[in-house]
Amino acid sequence: MNVSHPAVHPIEAPPLTDAANGAPRARMKDIQGMPGTLGGLVLRFFQFAFAAVSLCVMATTSDFPSVTAFCYLVAAVSLQSLWSLSLAIVDIYALLVRRCLRNSRIVSLFTVGDGITSTLTFAAACASAGITVLIGNDLDNCAVNHCTRFETATAMAFLSWFAVSPSFLLNFWSLASK
Repeated sequence: MNVSHPAVHPIEAPPLTDAANGAPRARMKDIQGMPGTLGGLVLRFFQFAFAAVSLCVMATTSDFPSVTAFCYLVAAVSLQSLWSLSLAIVDIYALLVRRCLRNSRIVSLFTVGDGITSTLTFAAACASAGITVLIGNDLDNCAVNHCTRFETATAMAFLSWFAVSPSFLLNFWSLASK
């Protein structure tokens, strides 16, 4: 019995031309607000400014150490201001040398850092808001305490959190889209 056996003849891929080798790779457009962009630098500046104002207002009151939530707010906005300032410096450097910060390790670091600091800042602002409402509305003890300073520091912490949230979401989206 004669059975035919198919023969496989491998075909080599045609060699790449010089135009295909030297063609620039397509890169996603940098969205304003991501690390290394002017929008990212502006967000970092606002994060730092609001956290620093919250820290300064709370630190100038004499009786904030007596309440644990206020101590937590001072610690959280201190960490937030240091984190935002250091990333603002990195953004300034990236803008000056026209460097792209799209490395997955760098974006992972920014995402984790923004996630941690934003969670801490939000939790501290919520706790401080609760204590401020307790002192002002429930106890009617604003004459003795610095209610307006506590409210201002809490509001600035919330504004800092509002400025961190877009940074975190854009970094997380950039990391997830790779």
